[in-house]
Amino acid sequence: MKKTAIFRIRIITGVVVFLAVLLIVRLYYVQVIHSENYKSQAERQYVHTAQDLYSRGDIYFTSKDGELSWAAAIQPGYVLALDPTRITDPEGTYTALVDILPSIDHDSFVKKASDQKRTYQEINTQVSDTDADAIDVLDLPGVLLYRSQWRSYPQDNLAARTVGFVGYKGNDVVGLYGLERQYEDVLSRGSDKLSVNFFAELFSDFDNLVFDSSHSDEGDIITTLEPNVSKMLDEVLKKTEDKWKSKVTGGIIMNPRTGEIYAMNVVPTFNLNDRSGVSLEMFDNPLVEARYEMGSIIKPLTMAAGIDTNTVTPSTTYYDPGCIELNTYRICNFDKRGRGTVPMQEVLSQSLNTGVAHIVNLMGKEKLKKYFLGLKLGSETGIDLPGEIHGDLENLNSPRDVEYATASFGQGIAMTPIETVRALATLANDGRLVTPHIVKEIRYESGKTYNVQFPLGEQVFSTSTTDQVTSMLITVADKALAHGALSMEHYSFASKTGTAQIANPNGGGYYADRYLHSFFGYFPAYDPQFLIFLYTVEPQGVQYSSETLTEPYGELMRFLLNYYDVPPDR
Repeated sequence: MKKTAIFRIRIITGVVVFLAVLLIVRLYYVQVIHSENYKSQAERQYVHTAQDLYSRGDIYFTSKDGELSWAAAIQPGYVLALDPTRITDPEGTYTALVDILPSIDHDSFVKKASDQKRTYQEINTQVSDTDADAIDVLDLPGVLLYRSQWRSYPQDNLAARTVGFVGYKGNDVVGLYGLERQYEDVLSRGSDKLSVNFFAELFSDFDNLVFDSSHSDEGDIITTLEPNVSKMLDEVLKKTEDKWKSKVTGGIIMNPRTGEIYAMNVVPTFNLNDRSGVSLEMFDNPLVEARYEMGSIIKPLTMAAGIDTNTVTPSTTYYDPGCIELNTYRICNFDKRGRGTVPMQEVLSQSLNTGVAHIVNLMGKEKLKKYFLGLKLGSETGIDLPGEIHGDLENLNSPRDVEYATASFGQGIAMTPIETVRALATLANDGRLVTPHIVKEIRYESGKTYNVQFPLGEQVFSTSTTDQVTSMLITVADKALAHGALSMEHYSFASKTGTAQIANPNGGGYYADRYLHSFFGYFPAYDPQFLIFLYTVEPQGVQYSSETLTEPYGELMRFLLNYYDVPPDR
C-alpha cells in the first residue's frame, strides 16, 4: 500500500510540475515574445475583439559583398480610425490631424466624422509609428489608433516589374505579380492574432505550444539581384527611354556562367508603394511575357552553327551581291549595297543579311533548325518569374528557304528577351546552356536553408566554336561598333547590335518606319562575368540600334568593371 501511495504521489507531482512548466513557458511566450502586441493595445486603448496582423516573408536584394537589403518587407504601424459618436468638432479634428497626415481628404473625413450612426470609421490604414505618436499626444476625442502591419517596398520602384507586389484576391492579400506571385507558397503566412483577453490568449493555443503547427515551407527569399547594379540599370534605361521616346525599353544583366541575374527591369516603371493611376499593362513583365523579332543579334548564333558544322570558318569568303532572291522574295542587306567578296568576319562586322543566308544555304536549313531548337529557342527558360511564355519558331516548319534565311538574321521568328539571353549566353559559356534565375536561397522559418541549384545545361556548341565566335565579336567591338568608340586598351568585350523591323499585325508584312533595337555583349570576353542585353521598342527619329544602345551599353559595362573591380584581361 505504501509503495502504491508513493507512486501515485509521484505521478500527481509529475503532472503538476509539467503543467507548471507549461504555464511558465506560455507566460513567457505571451509576456515576452508577444509583449509588444499587448503593449500596443494598452497604449492605444482601443477595444477591438481580435485583430489579425498581416504577415509575410521578406524578399532580399544581395549586394556584391553578400550583404542583404530589403526588396519587400513588413512595415509595422497603425490604423487611424474614428468613433463619430465621440466627436463634437469634425472640422477641428480634421485641422489637427491634417498637419500630421496631409493626405487626408477633407470632405471624406468630415463626412465620416459627422456620421453619428456609426461608431467606427477608418481614415488611414497605414500610419507610421512616428505619426501615430504625434496623433496620440493630441488626445483627440473619438480618434482611435490600433496596431497594424502592411507590405512595404523600401526601394520604391527599383526592379519593380521583377519584384512585383501583393494585392487582394477575394478576401486574401496574396502575391499578384513578380517574385511576390512566383514564391507565394513560401512568402505567405498565417495571420498573427491579437486578443484583448489575456487568459484566452494564454490557453487558446495550447496545442500549438506543444506541437509545432507552423508550415514547413514558409520562409524568406534571397535573390541574386544586386541593388546598386539594379539601380544603375534602371537609371540607364530611364535615360534611354527619355531620349528616344520609345514605347518600352528593357534590360537584363546576367552572369553567363551561372545564370544568376544581377538586374532586370523595364521602363516605363512604377512605384511599388504607390500604384495609383498605373495601367494594368505596366504591371506585366515583357522580359518574360512578350516576344519580339530580335534582328541581327541572332547572327552570331547562326555563325556559331556554321562554324560548329565545319561549314565555314572566320576566314571563309563569299560573294555579297547586296540582295538575293528566295522563293520570289528579295532579301537585302540593311543598305542594299553589295560588298563583293568578303570573309565571314565582315558578315558580323558589317551585319550582312546575305552572309548569314549564305551560311544557311551551305549548311542546310535542317541543321539551322536543329541548332536553334538545341538553343531552346521557342521554349520557356524556366526562370522563376510568373507568366513566362515561349518564343515562336513556327516559320522553321516551313519547306521554303526564305523562312530559314530570314530566321538566320532574327526576322520571322520571335522570342522573349529572357529566352534570347539564355541562347546568347552559350557563346560566353563555352557553348553550354544555363538556366536564368533570380532567387538563390530560401531561408525557412524552421531554420533550414535551401540553396537553389540547377542541373548542368546542355552542350550546344563546342568550346572551339564559341572561342572563334567570341574572337569575331571582339573584332566587331574593337573596330566596327561606333568605329571603335567603346574599345578599351586593357579590357576585351564581345558585342553585337540588332535592328529589326516590326511586323504589322493587321496588314501583314513589316512597318517601314518602326523598329526594335537590341544590343548584347559579354565581358571580359574570354572569361565572362557579365552579359548585358538591352532592347528598345519603336525609338523615335532614329533607325539603327548602334545609335540608340551603344552608349547605354558602354555606360553599364564601365560601371560593372569598376564596381566589381574586374582585373584587366589584355
